[in-house]
Amino acid sequence: MRIVDRRTSHCGFFIGKAAVIPLLLALGACPSAFADSGDPQVQTGSGLAGINHPDLPSMPQMKEGIQFGDVSEGRAIVWSRCDRPARMWVEYALNEQFTDSKVVRGPHALETSDFTARQDLVGLPPGRDVYVRVWFEDLTNARTKSEPVTGHFHTVGKHENIRFVWGGDTAGQGWGINETFGGMKIYETMRQVKPQFFIQSGDNVYSDNPIEATKPAEDGQIWTNLVTPEVAKVAETLAEFRGRYKYNLLDANLRRFNAEVPQIWQWDDHEVVNNWSAAKDLANDPRYTVKDVPLLIGYATRAFQEYAPLRPPTAEEPERIYRKISYGPLLDVFVLDMRSYRGPNTANRQTEESPETAFLDSDQLKWLEEELKESRATWKIISADMPIGLNIGDGVDEQGQPRWEAIANGDNGPAAGHELEIARLLSFLKEERIKNIVWLTADVHYAAAHFYDPSQAQFKNFSPFWEFVAGPLNAGTFGPNTTDGTFGPKVVFAKAPPAGQANLSPYAGLQFFGEVNVHRKTRALKVELKDLYGASVFSKTLKAE
Repeated sequence: MRIVDRRTSHCGFFIGKAAVIPLLLALGACPSAFADSGDPQVQTGSGLAGINHPDLPSMPQMKEGIQFGDVSEGRAIVWSRCDRPARMWVEYALNEQFTDSKVVRGPHALETSDFTARQDLVGLPPGRDVYVRVWFEDLTNARTKSEPVTGHFHTVGKHENIRFVWGGDTAGQGWGINETFGGMKIYETMRQVKPQFFIQSGDNVYSDNPIEATKPAEDGQIWTNLVTPEVAKVAETLAEFRGRYKYNLLDANLRRFNAEVPQIWQWDDHEVVNNWSAAKDLANDPRYTVKDVPLLIGYATRAFQEYAPLRPPTAEEPERIYRKISYGPLLDVFVLDMRSYRGPNTANRQTEESPETAFLDSDQLKWLEEELKESRATWKIISADMPIGLNIGDGVDEQGQPRWEAIANGDNGPAAGHELEIARLLSFLKEERIKNIVWLTADVHYAAAHFYDPSQAQFKNFSPFWEFVAGPLNAGTFGPNTTDGTFGPKVVFAKAPPAGQANLSPYAGLQFFGEVNVHRKTRALKVELKDLYGASVFSKTLKAE
């Protein structure tokens, strides 16, 4: 990483004298470029970064815009993509005029990372708006620069209210970017809320759902999609998995949202293939010529790591997704990975923990328990890929028994199968007297609020808690799912298609996101579920204990 002064001359820019501290963090098997701006000898910039003469030919292009991610404790990831081999440059300041700006020489964007690059900014002050300009220098002609792309975000201060949004499920079931509809306009609705960050709760893309030019919708309507070659079929190559992320970034609403709202990404199944686990078998799926699920997982992991604006928690585990992100004394967010470490989808009735019953797995579960115990934040948000008490099926096993995709197993009985880990976690939280925990999730394509009550549960050794479900953001609407009584969920609210209807398009308006506000003085946490147009369909305020 290199931070420099940049000065103008009549023929363009040149690099001035600067201290150099190289730091290139490879993402394991994923060689996506990554740099850290932890240089103590930061120098100020001119505020005129990356300007090109209009007559210069063939400037590098930044069609995917920029994204911010994992903003926390004075740090922020800046992500972008070029269309050719190039070097990333990032300029940032605490004002729109970019006076007293700092310019960071970022990493190379090369073919090995699909020309994506990300820069870690450090030393950011709390409670300030940060304005950012990003551009790329062509490696074959250093005088040729892209037009800069600008954005801004806010670093949460210790004495500020907190507002964020969450949701999941984008471009699923063949409901892609319909420009006559206004594109993925729920992202514009969320942007207008002016959140400080966004939790993407999984199913960022639907690699297993082809997107066709037209698709019949409800009431005789026709949905018209933008289509690219990579999304016209199921993803089986690295290029096709990458193409899913590039497709979503064709949407102007999403690019505008990305340039203003920092994100926290996690993943679920559709980044790879529906309901994938150690038991997934594509032998009878005629859409796939590549039947090797571990190979597809490898391609999907690399594409996700390249396009997600996330910071790997450790150099030793560069592909790890589960992590904690802190927002001062009011809030810690615990991001889970319920997909990478699970055992096979089964009938889910085992009575003792084993590799087959794993859902989070022992290392992640131990990490979560320790981090929750050490947290001093008032509120602890657990961001989960999937809900706890909803029955989500995955066909039948060889004996014809129902096979279960999520935590619940449909029997309303004592904890078994995947429920065993959750029972252990909930018991730990009660025994350690860890308060003010709220679960947020998506996955099931409708909006809901669940209250888990031990007095109504088969398994009773836990403290009551709330779980809120949002989504889809631009996908088919389904539901509602039935509940499993093991942990005593009460459906306080649900908004889903009418009985007998399923996979409704965004035309139906049943697209949902969640908004959370934490008040710094009262410490109360308010959750709202909102629809495609920003109307609140449910609200619940929780008092801190």
